[in-house]
Amino acid sequence: MSAHTVLVVDDDKEIREATGIYLRNEGLNVLEAEDGLAALELLEQHEVHLIILDVMMPRLDGLGATFRIREKKNIPILMLSAKNEDADKVLGLQVGADDYVTKPFSPLELIARVKSQFRRYMTLGMYEGGGRVIQLNGLALDPDAKEVRLNGEPVRLTPIEYGIVELLMTHAGRVFSINEIYERVWKEPGFRPENTVAVHIRKIREKIEIDPKNPRYLKVVWGLGYKMEK
Repeated sequence: MSAHTVLVVDDDKEIREATGIYLRNEGLNVLEAEDGLAALELLEQHEVHLIILDVMMPRLDGLGATFRIREKKNIPILMLSAKNEDADKVLGLQVGADDYVTKPFSPLELIARVKSQFRRYMTLGMYEGGGRVIQLNGLALDPDAKEVRLNGEPVRLTPIEYGIVELLMTHAGRVFSINEIYERVWKEPGFRPENTVAVHIRKIREKIEIDPKNPRYLKVVWGLGYKMEK
């Protein structure tokens, strides 16, 4: 992982420095920013492969920064929060975060989640498909380009959203339970993953469905899970 750069964004200098030590011990390059605006400036100047982003910060907070970042980039975002309420976590996921860690966190947990994000980021879309494009009516997935198109227009997806779409499209018609989706896309055991998966499903529908409340492609099978309609 030595070629990867992580941007740590937190207004608490001690947390930034401690997090940087953990990451550098894993062979990662580290950039630091004290708020969302400073983070956006660094993203324009450097190639960054993952962002660790605090929620509560001056000038531009983590939610606002995530929204701005997602307008241009799909790199993984790991959100830090001092709050342990599901509503706060769901809001972070809704604006585009890929995962979250609640403060105070252990170094082992943080590093495990960073490594998990890197595994997904580097492997999503990589399977033996011979460069074929998977087509479901107007929805197309190109695994080599890691790209999804709707009626010929590119769809901007986060790495997690892409992973879910790829899983369901490469097994069109098959129903996956929420736990299956979480374990195969997040690549770790799921613990009450219902809210997390549901938020990402809703965001995907907003991007690929004309009417997200009456989806044509991404269907729920009540009591069982989700599938991509053939």
